[in-house]
Amino acid sequence: MADFIGDELRGSRFERVDLSGAEFRASDLSGARFRGVGMSGVVMRGVELVNVDIHGEITNVTINGVDIGPLINAELDRRHPGRVKMRPTTPAGFRDAWDIVERLWEGTVQRAHRLDPALLHESVDGEWSFVETLRHLVFATDAWVRRAVLGDPAPWDPLDLPWDEMPDTPGIPRDRKVRPSLDTVLELRRDRMSTVREVLDGLTDESLDGHTQPIEVPGWPPPSRSYPVRECLLCILNEEWEHRLYAERDLAALEARNP
Repeated sequence: MADFIGDELRGSRFERVDLSGAEFRASDLSGARFRGVGMSGVVMRGVELVNVDIHGEITNVTINGVDIGPLINAELDRRHPGRVKMRPTTPAGFRDAWDIVERLWEGTVQRAHRLDPALLHESVDGEWSFVETLRHLVFATDAWVRRAVLGDPAPWDPLDLPWDEMPDTPGIPRDRKVRPSLDTVLELRRDRMSTVREVLDGLTDESLDGHTQPIEVPGWPPPSRSYPVRECLLCILNEEWEHRLYAERDLAALEARNP
């Protein structure tokens, strides 16, 4: 353990650092940026939380005695009526949810096509570009559907893009410098989305309640484990839903920047 008392650490960068159990007292975190960090079990007392922007999984978060998780979910459901459909419980519900995903993404892609193709490789506020977002969704499908559900130990395409904080894993590509065209990535996306459609079309109550077969080859999700099929498919719906909202947000910024 190390103590930093009265030290000037302004502008410091902490990456892949274990700060679990750390204690911050009379510290200034103004302007700090957190990305891909685990904050489960964090306790804050006497904090000033003003002009803060948080995006993430909010569960069992109590502020001034109020659990804000249900409030946030209710408001998001109100803003996005299709969001509640992303929590299906039956095979038919999963198919309906995928119908919504396909329809919404079609509109988002049409919006992207109206921009200068070069802008689709631009990052907004440090987030993935539009093309990188699509590449990440290819990776998510390869991981949770083609590998976990369908049992392909190494389903990766060279354009697959894992999330930034994922440790480098043998066999999984991560090329942040390549700049494929939108059409190239969309062709790959159509292939992966059709795979999800085939899986959902064949889904039954029995298979939905089943578990995947363990895979011993290194990759993602981690090997030597079995996963509930239901959770794998819910993961894909969540990835598709959330990343489309991020993409829409960033496309709006690009449009404003380049009318």
